[in-house]
Amino acid sequence: MHISAKADYAARALIELARDTTRPLTCEAIASSQEIPFRFLKSVVGELRRTGLVRSQRGCEGGYWLGRPAEEISLLDVLRAVDGELLTLRGEPLAELAYHPPAQGLPAVWRAVEDSAAAILGAVTVASLARGGARPCPAGSGGVEVLV
Repeated sequence: MHISAKADYAARALIELARDTTRPLTCEAIASSQEIPFRFLKSVVGELRRTGLVRSQRGCEGGYWLGRPAEEISLLDVLRAVDGELLTLRGEPLAELAYHPPAQGLPAVWRAVEDSAAAILGAVTVASLARGGARPCPAGSGGVEVLV
């Protein structure tokens, strides 16, 4: 699985916005705080705005706000907002992948990997990360522990 820079930057921007919801933040402030290239962040925030994960306010008091409560935004939402499909094979979704024998079982493995990743990412919210983070659970448990 490949996590794109775009997805990483989007998650970090949303976590930064969740830290203080009393005022909008500019892209400059987010980029500086998270050490993200400003030009790249600007396009990422544009995608987040188009998908409703952030909203913008113009003017001298303007900037960006979360588009919905941080408790309602999962990492899965973030990755899908900026990258589309969670896992692809040569750029194609896994849903209709089929192989001839003896490799016919392989697509089910790829889909299981995608389902497991979606379950983990769906369980971690921007709010939980803004409060203190998350760490993987012990090997074999397939989850994450949210730290408060």
